[in-house]
Formats: sequence, C-alpha cells, structure tokens
Amino acid sequence: MSLFNPQNIPLSLYIHMPWCVRKCPYCDFNSHAVPDGKLSLDLEQEYLQALVADFDTQIEWAQGREIQSVFIGGGTPSLISAAGYQWLFTELKQRLNFAADCEITLEANPGTLEHQPFADYLQAGINRLSIGVQSFDNEHLQRLGRIHSSDNAQKAIQQARQAGFERVNVDLMHGLPQQTLEQALLDLRLAVECGATHVSWYQLTIEPNTVFFRTQPILPEEDLLLEIQQQGEQYLKAQGFINYEVSAWRKELPSRHNLNYWQFGDYLAIGAGAHGKVSQPDGIYRFQKSRMPKDYLAKVPAPALQWQRIDDEDMPFEFMMNALRLNEGVPSEFYQQRTGLPLSSIAATVEKLQQQQLLIEDPERLACTEKGHLFLNSVLEEFL
Repeated sequence: MSLFNPQNIPLSLYIHMPWCVRKCPYCDFNSHAVPDGKLSLDLEQEYLQALVADFDTQIEWAQGREIQSVFIGGGTPSLISAAGYQWLFTELKQRLNFAADCEITLEANPGTLEHQPFADYLQAGINRLSIGVQSFDNEHLQRLGRIHSSDNAQKAIQQARQAGFERVNVDLMHGLPQQTLEQALLDLRLAVECGATHVSWYQLTIEPNTVFFRTQPILPEEDLLLEIQQQGEQYLKAQGFINYEVSAWRKELPSRHNLNYWQFGDYLAIGAGAHGKVSQPDGIYRFQKSRMPKDYLAKVPAPALQWQRIDDEDMPFEFMMNALRLNEGVPSEFYQQRTGLPLSSIAATVEKLQQQQLLIEDPERLACTEKGHLFLNSVLEEFL
C-alpha cells in the first residue's frame, strides 16, 4: 500500500431514506411502507437527527476531503420534507466541506402523495432529481405495484424542469411482463419529450426476496428483449443521448455520484441499510448500517456493521467490476491510485484479454472493446 494516498481519492456521500408509501413487488431495496402512507413529522425529525449523529462518526474517514457529490436514495426520499433537507444539509455542511459545485441528487417518485413542490427541494440545495417512473403505461404501472399514473409521471418531469431543475434523470425499466416493443419505445419517447436530460434504462430482473420472485410473472421472450434493446438504443442515440455506462444515457453531464462509484472512488454512507467504502492509509474498507429503521434508531449513533478490509487478492475484481461498466473505462493510473496495487500486478491478465480483443489496446486506459461489453461477465471472471 506504499503507493496509496487516500486524500487523492474523490469522496461522495450516500444517504438512505428507508420509507415508501407502498412496497413494489419487484423491489429488493431496503424499503419499508410507512403507516397510513405518510411519514410523521416526529419520525422525520428523529431520523434526521440520527443521520447527523451517524455522519459525526464518519468525519475522520474523510481525512480532510470535500464531499464531491451526494445521492439520497430509498425508499422514497421525497417523503422527507424540503424543510427537513434544508436542516440536514445545514448541519452536515457545518461538519465537513462540500465542494462548491457539489452534485446533490434526490430520488423522487411521481405520485402526488410522494413529493412536495419541486421548487422547495431546489431551494433546500438539491440540484439534480432522479424520478422513478419505470413505465408510462398505466397497466404496466399497476402490475409493477406503482401508485402513480402515466399522467402523474409526465407532469412530474415537466414540473421538475419548470421549477428550475436543469438535471432530471428518469428511471425506466424494459422487459416488463407482457410488454410489447411499441410500449417499450413509447416509454422512452415520453421520457425524452417530457424533458429528461438523463435516462437510466435497465431490464427488469426478478430478484430473490420479492413478490415477483414468488409469483414469477411471464416476461418477454429473448428475441423481443433483444429487439427492444436495439431499437431503444437507436432511438436514444438519435435524440442526442450518449450511452456512457451499461444502462445510463446522458444528454448533459454524467451522474457525478454514480461515476465516482464506477471509478472506485470513496463514499461515506448514513441511514438505515446504507453501504459505504472508505480508503484509509492501511487499506480500503467496506461497511454498512443496520438495515431496519427501528434498529438504526434504537442505537444512535448507528455503529458501522461488517467493517471489512478488501483483501489484495480481491481488489482486481472489485475494481474492474465497477470500472468496466463504463463504456470508456477509466485511466490506467486509477488502478494504482485507487487500489494501492501496481498495475503490473494485473498486466498478464490485461494482455491476455487484449489479445482476445476483449479489452482495448491502450496503455493509458482500462476499457472493454464492444465485444468485451457483450461478454462482460466472462471478462470480469478473469480477474477473480
């Protein structure tokens, strides 16, 4: 680790808000339905104070670095009031410097019960929205257990832009039960026409511990899934979107926060079930917080659970699993800077994959070829 200086590694902050109005049948995130679909002010304040106490325990891990980006995920983070966020960021910024151009993203759902006027969040310091639309088709929304309508979703994107948000991501899924090609393409068209500047477009996967895993809905055939993928990509490219990561498309700046994950940067993590990664002089550590909100609130500040150093032999896979998701990969120097290991330690594997035309032949970059992206899992296995 002699090559390693954690202060040169960018630092982000992840904040988890664990509540939502109703749990969706495909969701395997750490989310919990609130009683009566509304978060009480007392519970909101108790949780926000616990977040600040949690943050206090992690300040030393920053080692003097500024926070470059913040992502507030959930659950449904827009259930927390804008005034609550205003208070939270005032408290956090008194404890650690935030970069002047810090990107602060809030995940919001389009249902009218699930957010305040968007201008209020903008005033609280949030400068990027990620709206969980998933589909603009009312029947698909019903099957997905979403509580918003197509009309709600379209209006939410338009209202966010009208409120002054210049950066609006829209989350969309394809390969939905009984979805046709036309329906999948219409979802993309409506997102773009309503004003999305960034689209996260990913295929529905059935995860364990979800309702869909138990009920096993019928998904489109492989041929149709391929057709949806190909025509969807053609449409987004024609609209001026750049595909910079497996499922991320941008018409503006890339998501700085997600980019930091993929480039093996560091991130503090506060909130129930939040996962963090921090580089210390003696190595790189992962940790997480108590998953259940009641457990998280029962012991304030919440301790870091499963504090675990990433072993040197696991580092190549950990690094590449993130970096090779990016279409352009990462500068080769990042490997040494962000793992503390010499690039020469993986040179033989890299050379083998270059000979197989799975990695590009560029000494300055670590990136997959087009063929490599098609066989990404096989490429990653070489680093195990």
